[in-house]
This record gives sequence, C-alpha cells and structure tokens, in this order.
Amino acid sequence: MDNSKARDFVNLRWDESILPQLVEYVRIPNKSPMFDPEWEAHGHMEAAVQLMRRWAEQEARSLPGARVEVLRLPGRTPVLMVDVPGDVDDCVLMYGHLDKQPEFSGWSDGLDPWTPVLRDGKLYGRGGADDGYALFASLTAIRALREQGVPHARCVVLIEASEESGSPDLSHHIDALGDRLGRPTLVVCLDAECGNYEQLWCTTSLRGNLIGSLRVDVLAEGVHSGTASGVVPSSFRILRELLARVEDATSGAILIEELNTSIPPDRLAQAKAAATVLGESVYAKFPLMPGMRPVSNDPFELLLNNNWRPTLSVTGADGLPAFRSAGNVLRPQTTLKLSFRLPPTLAPATAAAAIQRTLERDPPYGARVSFKVESAMGGWNAPTFAPWLEQSMRDASQAFFGRDAMYMGTGGSIPFMGMLGERFPGTQFLVTGVLGPQSNAHGPNEFLHIECARRLTGCVSRVLADHAAQRGRQRAAA
Repeated sequence: MDNSKARDFVNLRWDESILPQLVEYVRIPNKSPMFDPEWEAHGHMEAAVQLMRRWAEQEARSLPGARVEVLRLPGRTPVLMVDVPGDVDDCVLMYGHLDKQPEFSGWSDGLDPWTPVLRDGKLYGRGGADDGYALFASLTAIRALREQGVPHARCVVLIEASEESGSPDLSHHIDALGDRLGRPTLVVCLDAECGNYEQLWCTTSLRGNLIGSLRVDVLAEGVHSGTASGVVPSSFRILRELLARVEDATSGAILIEELNTSIPPDRLAQAKAAATVLGESVYAKFPLMPGMRPVSNDPFELLLNNNWRPTLSVTGADGLPAFRSAGNVLRPQTTLKLSFRLPPTLAPATAAAAIQRTLERDPPYGARVSFKVESAMGGWNAPTFAPWLEQSMRDASQAFFGRDAMYMGTGGSIPFMGMLGERFPGTQFLVTGVLGPQSNAHGPNEFLHIECARRLTGCVSRVLADHAAQRGRQRAAA
C-alpha cells in the first residue's frame, strides 16, 4: 500500500463526504434503549440507521459486490450490515455502534448535545466520537485499498444500535446470522479510547460493568424529622454504612475480596510504558476543579486503577426530593444506582453474587435492604498479539502518526468484544478509537478529534492490507 496515496484519499473523503454526514448524525437524538424505552415509536434510531444506510449504499457503488442490509428482529434494535467481498479467502469483522448516551448537563455556551459545532479541528456534539464515525472510517479504509488495487479479505461491517445499553440485542442478531458471518480471523473495533491524539493506541483489555439499585426502606411513610430523628435511623445513613462494606471511603478501594483479581505481568509492563508516555496527562485530561487532586499522583497506579481494579460510582438516586421541595421530613426510603467497573477477567455472575451478599446480609437496625442487579456484563482481555499484527500496528502508527503504537487497557466496556472472544477463540483484535483527552464521551462537550480520526482511518487501511498479505503467505506456505 502506498501510504501517501492512502492518506490523500482518506483526507479527501473525510472532508467531502464523512464530515457532512457526521454533522447530520449528531443532530439526531437517538438515545440508546436504556435511556429511551420508546425508541421505536420516537423514530430517532431509525433516522440514524437510514442516514448511515444511504451513505453506505453510495459507497458500495465503488465496492463491487458489496451488500448493504438493515437486519431486523421483532422488538429489538436494528443492525446495519455491510458485506464487502475480498480478494483473500478470509474474513475481517469491523464493529461500531450508532446509539447514543443521553444529553447530560453542563455543556459550555454555544455547545449542545444535538447541535453539531465544528471548532478548532473538532466536531462537538453527542455521538460523533462514540461511535458514529466507525462506519464511515471502516468503509473508507476499505475503499483506500480498492483505489490502489491492494488485496484485502472479505470485510463484514456491523453497526449495532444498543451498545450503550450493554448490547442486549446484538447477540440475537449474531445468532440469526448463523453461518453468514463466517469465522473472522481479525476483528477491528473503533469504539475505544486513545491516550493522546499523536499515535495509534491499541486496547489490550476492557473492564466489565455491573449496574444495580440499592434500596433502603425504614418507614411506611415520611414523618416530621424533628419528631423522628434520633429515634428512627435515616435511610441515607444506613446506605452510608452499607457502602462502607463495599468501598474504602478514603482510598476508593473495593473491599469485596471476590472483586479483586490479579493483574497479568504483560499488562503491568504495558501500563508502565503507557504511564511513561502519558505522565500527568493521565489525570490532567479531566476537568478537575481548582485545587482538586487525583486518587494518586502516580500515573502507573492510576492506569491500573482505571484498567484492572474494581471501582464503584454512584450514578443516580431516588427518594430524594428536588432541592426546593425538600422539607423537614425523615424520608421513608432512599435508593442509589450503583455502577461497578469490574476487572477484565472477572465473571460478572461472581461479582453480582458477592455484591448482593455483602449489601443484604445483617441489615442495620433491621431495615429493609435490597440490591437489584439491572445489568451485568463481563470484561475482555485481548489474546496475545500475533507478530504480524504487532508489526502492522507499529508500521501503521509510524506511517500515519509518525510515532510508535502504544498499548493500554480501558476502563470502559464494549460487551461485543467479550462475546466475540468466546465465539471465535484465536481471533486477533485491533481495538482502538478516538476517545482521547477531554473528548468526554457520555458527558458534556463531547467531541470528535477530526485529524486523529483521519489518521486512524489510514492505520486501519494499513492493517487490513497487512492482514491479507499475511493470510496469503500462510496459504502459500501450506
């Protein structure tokens, strides 16, 4: 592959075709089903699917034999599938998603989740970086090879619409596809993070996620706080006591033994190398309040905390009235939504049982305590990179970024990766993305770093070319 020609082609496609489409995509409030249970009636998800379908069909005209199809199952979100024939008897699966997180508050003046803004080389708005660009980058990477007549394997692009809800629908579509999917020897996922925007970052692991609601009931109805306080224990205080069983309030360490697993030596070495490159940016990338400090001043420890150690976040509450409506009442109950990030190798069922047992045993004061698991998904630890892929990622990063590729784990979850790892043992994975410093997926002011996305598209093209060359050499040797 001529890297210079590929770069020119990719840049042209981003400027003339991809960015205009992403601008329109950002406008669509197609929130994931967990956040919009009436998604089908509202029609926003269908609007996003049709936008991408139309663009994919236009691209397919330059990819002879390519088929674009919207897969549908009753009661489930659709999947957009683009099947591109290859020159090598092999299969690459390319993955992304088009559903979005909800709006969130705190967007800066002039920015809004559903109003695209191009500023300083960035596209602001919900979903561009997470993960609307994936379809466009994937097909453009394939087209860059076709433009030069460079062989590639058959490429199956799957863009799902329930990832932000834990991908509850995707496995059903995979089952329905049956043999049509084939057995991919390489998976390319563009839904991950990057430590900076100056090189290719290869994700080596993903944490699992367990979401549940912890509820404490102390009264049948609310009563005057002056009359009851000191006699009836507060449901909020009981919650504090229960959370102390789970989390060290000073360090944030999770105290449940079953949730802590050993970290493989190779992942420790990769985290050490990433910490050396990133330094203080590991925490400086976050919008900390003036004077606020991170959990640790050691970037290495912060990466391990974020990639391999369990953590707890309280993401919501019920039973607490709005501030202006809060009277002097000892409330009957409080419910907290808890989000546990789990080590990549921990089984979610093990975590769920341990958390529920810890929180529900011996309830303080005999209060009614319940922990209900809403969703639980496992993490993923990448198989060892094959020598050809490690070399290809290094070469691609040098060709399009001018720096070596780097490796790191990711604190978030991509349910499909664990599912694929189980279905296709031995498959190689390139999991990467553009969610770098301040890109703030899920929060306010989310943006897509356009230049990084262009360069990443070129890197994917290079890896696809090297994959085909490697498979050709293997078959020739056999």
